[in-house]
This record gives sequence, structure tokens and C-alpha cells, in this order.
Amino acid sequence: MTEIVLVRHGETTWSASHRHTSYTELELTPDGERQARALGGVLVGRRFARVLASPRKRALCTAQLAGLTVDSVDDDLVEWNYGEYEGRTTADIHEEHPHWNIWTDGCPGGETPEQVGERVDRLLARIAPLLDLGSVALVGHAHSLRVVGARWIGLPPSAGGKLRLDTATVSVLGHEHGRQVILRWNGG
Repeated sequence: MTEIVLVRHGETTWSASHRHTSYTELELTPDGERQARALGGVLVGRRFARVLASPRKRALCTAQLAGLTVDSVDDDLVEWNYGEYEGRTTADIHEEHPHWNIWTDGCPGGETPEQVGERVDRLLARIAPLLDLGSVALVGHAHSLRVVGARWIGLPPSAGGKLRLDTATVSVLGHEHGRQVILRWNGG
């Protein structure tokens, strides 16, 4: 059975402090490097027809440390563009905008949930034929991979808000009785 394996990058200083990180390039912390290497044990024995990764250093480094060979860098795997909220925490944003919710409001100067959903839908359409060749791994980021999970099971991008995704985790999308399902989520 072919699957889509989602791999979230290891910890960075900003992910550790819950700061929104999209286009800012950050290295993995020493703990993030350890987490990424540990992913190799989780992925051992899996064969992938293709491995796609976000172009961000934190994703590419995670793939390398986990023992994955990236076949293609895909801009549609980048993190949600947080625009004016780049580098800020949700708690900080709530001081100015107490009812802000990324899953419904998006980010000023960045992306809306619908724009991220369109990007993810393009990605899923491109990898669909690859699943005929075998499983596909996607190495990326928390919010965008949460949208991948939501869209895979036919939910709107905002449903990604119901799918927590920690650093250096593996989630698996697949099929059951001909339906697209989440087989495993936020695993180590």
C-alpha cells in the first residue's frame, strides 16, 4: 500500500519559543539535530518513490540527518507565509488582536487559509501520479503539513487547526476502503 509520509522538521530556536517562522532561514538547534537523526530510526525500512522537501534549510537539514535523499525541492511545501506576523508568537499577536486565528483569518501581508489550501492542492495533484510508483515523503513545516492532512481527507484548510503537529514527527496519509484517510498523526 502506498502512503504519503509527512515529516516535520526538527526544532529551531523559533519553534522552541513558538514564534511563527515561514521565510526566515533558521538552523536546527542541537536538540533539533538530535530529533532529525532519531527520525531515521522511525523511517528505517521505508522505501520512497520520491522525497520532496521545502526549500528551507531546516527542512533540508532534517531530511539529510534522517537519512532521506531529497529528489525534489518544492516551493509548495514552504511554511504558511506569516507576513507581518513573522517571528511573533500567537500570545504576542493576541495582545493587539485578541480574536485572531490563523486558521480563519490568515496573516496580514502573508497568506490566507485559502491560499495555503490552493498551494497544497497543487502539491497533492502533482504527487498523485507518483503514488502509482510507491510511497512519497514530504518534508516540511507545521502549519502547511497540517493543511496537507486536512486537504487529503477532503476538509477545508481551516481544519488543519484541529491537527497538532510537533517538531520532528512523522504522520502517514493513505487509503482505507478506497477513501483517503489519516493512518497515523504526529508520531515519533
